[in-house]
Amino acid sequence: MKVAIGCDHGGFVLKELVKEHLIETGYEVDDKGCNSLDSVDYPAYGKAVAHAVADGEADRGIVICTTGIGISIAANKVKGIRAALCSDITSARLTREHNDANVLAMGGAIIGQMLALDIVDTFMETEFSEMEKHKRRIAAIED
Repeated sequence: MKVAIGCDHGGFVLKELVKEHLIETGYEVDDKGCNSLDSVDYPAYGKAVAHAVADGEADRGIVICTTGIGISIAANKVKGIRAALCSDITSARLTREHNDANVLAMGGAIIGQMLALDIVDTFMETEFSEMEKHKRRIAAIED
């Protein structure tokens, strides 16, 4: 499975940790930047990841900024993207099971590194439930 990942300067440290973890776990990673702690604008990186997922270049995406809020909003502007901001494992599981989220957003200054890796693992390993009620709700979002 291929994962596109991107961040702004506030998410850079966590992005590097998550990227290394994904590679060690056996995922192919497409790093869309940023590549330093220098200040950058998060929309460019959120949209780059979202476009990679929406265009089928990646199966899932992960976006990280200081809070996770701005970059998730930017990613959700791309048609076909369901980016979910998660700060706990239960939300990561349920957003995959119920919402078939295809992009995970996290806040680099909000959650600790070990929790972030657990959230990533849960998001990556959880499949969509395929329940009719969830399919119906996702279809309503896409309309």
